[in-house]
Amino acid sequence: MRVLLIEDEPNIIEAINFILTRDGFDVSTHSNGHDAVDAVRAKTPDMLILDVMLPGRSGYEILEDLRADAQFETLPVLMLTARGQERDRENAAKAGASRFMTKPFSNADVLEAVRELTANV
Repeated sequence: MRVLLIEDEPNIIEAINFILTRDGFDVSTHSNGHDAVDAVRAKTPDMLILDVMLPGRSGYEILEDLRADAQFETLPVLMLTARGQERDRENAAKAGASRFMTKPFSNADVLEAVRELTANV
């Protein structure tokens, strides 16, 4: 199962990569918003973990572009954000996020969300 993590914080990249790889997922990473859509197209992941605040473009903009592409309209997407206000959750839902998680999060919560989102892929 291929997971693409688009995140710019090295500590979060390392933690998520470690827990998912240990659980048998094939994880690749990308760290900016400028060409994130291209990275998704190139890697064709089974699931995407997408940070909201990225250099270049926001996760919301990236997800809206992906949802407009028939190839990715049903791709499971877990959005991560440091801000967990209700407005952020609404924006994530409107953009098409499958799940939304606020930082800091526990490794167990991320692993559970990824397992759930990839169960039917």
